[in-house]
Amino acid sequence: MGDKIKGSDKPWLKNYKLGPYNLKKTLEPYPKVPVHQLLENSASAYPNQIAVEYLGRKIKYSELKVYVDTLANALAGMGVKKGDKVVTILPNCPQFIMTDFAVSKTGSAMVPCSTMHTARDLEHEIGQSGAETLVCSETTLNVVTPIKDKTRLKNIIVTSPMDYSAQEPDRKEVPGAIQFRDLMAEHEALAPEVDINPLEDLAYLAFTGGATGLPKGVMITHYNRVCNVMQSAWTLEPLWPGIKGKAASETLIPLFHAWGQLGSQVSVFLGLRNLLVADPRNIRQAITLMQENRPLLIYVVPTQLMRMARRKVGRLPVMFLSGAAPLPREIFDAIKADIQMPITEGYGLTECGPVTHVNISCFSKITGFVTKETLGVGVPVPDTEAMIVNPDTGEEMGAGESGEIVVRGPQTMKGYWPRPGSGLDNGWLHTGDIGRMDDNGYFVLEDRIKDMANVGGAKVYTTEVDEILFRHPGVAMAAAVGIPDPRHPGSEIIKAFVTPRDEFKGTLTAEDVIAYCRDKMPEFAIPRSVEFRDELPLTVTEKIFKRALREEDLNKTKGRTAGDQPGDEAD
Repeated sequence: MGDKIKGSDKPWLKNYKLGPYNLKKTLEPYPKVPVHQLLENSASAYPNQIAVEYLGRKIKYSELKVYVDTLANALAGMGVKKGDKVVTILPNCPQFIMTDFAVSKTGSAMVPCSTMHTARDLEHEIGQSGAETLVCSETTLNVVTPIKDKTRLKNIIVTSPMDYSAQEPDRKEVPGAIQFRDLMAEHEALAPEVDINPLEDLAYLAFTGGATGLPKGVMITHYNRVCNVMQSAWTLEPLWPGIKGKAASETLIPLFHAWGQLGSQVSVFLGLRNLLVADPRNIRQAITLMQENRPLLIYVVPTQLMRMARRKVGRLPVMFLSGAAPLPREIFDAIKADIQMPITEGYGLTECGPVTHVNISCFSKITGFVTKETLGVGVPVPDTEAMIVNPDTGEEMGAGESGEIVVRGPQTMKGYWPRPGSGLDNGWLHTGDIGRMDDNGYFVLEDRIKDMANVGGAKVYTTEVDEILFRHPGVAMAAAVGIPDPRHPGSEIIKAFVTPRDEFKGTLTAEDVIAYCRDKMPEFAIPRSVEFRDELPLTVTEKIFKRALREEDLNKTKGRTAGDQPGDEAD
């Protein structure tokens, strides 16, 4: 490696600029305050600014604080106290945000669970957390009820997704549960006074990793999250005078996901009007909100941008913040050409707050001083260390060399539940992601270690194959995976799963796709098999679920003889 620049040299510090503006190289010292202080500050500074807009209902910051204090009082009255856990199974709605800050005020920790979880998932996460109180939507009760007695749950609070909308439904009794709005009506806005140690006390116990086995609980302290909110808002600091308490954001990611929840908290920190999309999969509704409200920031995942690329959104003065998965270049170019505004990628993990990197160069385009973006997930946010290491030896790699991304910073988790320090190596988190860094400290995400394919001893980054597949004019969505090569035990071949664009359905063939790839990648990386599907499986955060595709293919091919297995043909 010689004298190559390394992550330990922190080359990104010289690029901490937003156009002509220098950005702070550190945000130390971070305030040692609980998460709910974010709301307290904005409710004081912008009491009449709209905090949340949802299905025609507008809630001011002063009103949101009253709701939060009332709910905190109600939870405390039910016995929720410091050190407890409160589970939520809620869609994107004001009740999620109310519960988020109310739980913080009680000194307990929030356990945000997916609305798409099965009973088995919920039994594991609720059981592991030891939670006695649950706040959920009425639609999830049928999943919760059968497993309640297998957990320590005592209190179930239910709400309708239409509560706190412009068309609130009549309240109705739900056997075995307490109505959210009834609970609020019975209590005053008198939050309990709790002594919270932000450095040690948990704000969140977020379960992650279910795609690779039983999910693990990630312990995030108040300090972890407040630091990460400030790190995430840092890129826009030169714009703060013109946007704080004035602009809007739109959240298209489930709030139960760390990226969506953080986005809502950044909005509160900046005093923005948060436009909640009840169903983030409803791209038509999301686009309508954008066109009618022109929010400054829109939090998305790449699959949502893929769907938008099929429609003509039109020029909008908005900035997309894409996270949770790599953004294909073709989608980046298509959306940017349509709306003529920046799309910036970020990177991180639930274990890291969740943001560790952000692409400042894309943000900088709004200043007019930057004419070309640097692609990739960007540079580490302030006070975050990042390196590329050899995943086998742990040796630090130089600029341009691929390896595992490792990170640490004030936003890094306390550990995996219930053991502080577990999952960390002297504070460093091994992400399981393969990437590289350039001389300027910009990082590019290449693949998950578990998604790399081994083709005859050669490593294939399947996301690079995905990128090329996306360039085909007939491909709407695609995913390449490695499947066992029946002719060479221990090796794999590449299989492509493709959803054609509507105008190509019935005419696009496997041979077309394979031929398209031939002069664009090494021979060993070319898909040997193509399967067309109307849609691809997605995780709860709308990432393409490659593990599910691999498992489905393995199950489908069980029982076949080696001669019947896909090898060099298209199927």
